[in-house]
Amino acid sequence: MLPWAVLWDMDGTLVDTAELHFAAWRECCNQQGRDFTEADFQATFGRRNPEILRFLLGDHLTDEEVARLGEAKEQIYRTQSRKTGIELLPGARKLLVAARDHGAVQAIGSSAPRGNLDMILELTGIGEFFTCTVGMEDTTRGKPDPQVFLIGAQRLHVPPQRCVVMEDAVAGIQAATAGGMQSVAVRHVGHHPAEALKAAGASLVVECLTELDGPNLVSLVLH
Repeated sequence: MLPWAVLWDMDGTLVDTAELHFAAWRECCNQQGRDFTEADFQATFGRRNPEILRFLLGDHLTDEEVARLGEAKEQIYRTQSRKTGIELLPGARKLLVAARDHGAVQAIGSSAPRGNLDMILELTGIGEFFTCTVGMEDTTRGKPDPQVFLIGAQRLHVPPQRCVVMEDAVAGIQAATAGGMQSVAVRHVGHHPAEALKAAGASLVVECLTELDGPNLVSLVLH
């Protein structure tokens, strides 16, 4: 079989860190005299911190202010994450093993900063499955732009049409579609309706990773 790849989003796909991120964003915004609502959270799923901060606080922010505020938010998030711990979503480890056993090379393609990705890989013990990770610092454009996944495919030396993206967010599915990749939308965390994920171009929508196995993923690249 020709080389193929699985590109994984992290937050909401492999792990559920939504409450931790929400609390960190709320604290960060409150420090700036702004409320942070569930609507704000939903509007910024899958986006990079620079885009999120300018969406929340305004385009007047300098790059230095964006970097400072973004790092402050992530420090809040990482501190609380290490206190509470982070667990993989149901079926995640089994599917990582199955993809590897069926010949896939795998990578992380996330809007999150590298410090967050490294922490989650450490806390969950899944670093062995990934040839590379692509995070916020590796990109200049956030999802729904396909840049993060195209960089991942390039680093894995696999053409986009041989890649399957695992995502939970509409913006991430749109990025996979724009990059010419197949995609699986996972609704376990449940922030996006199935109809919206299908409309974004998802090849397959599942409620939980436990519904999938290696042959399911192989079939997407052999379609």
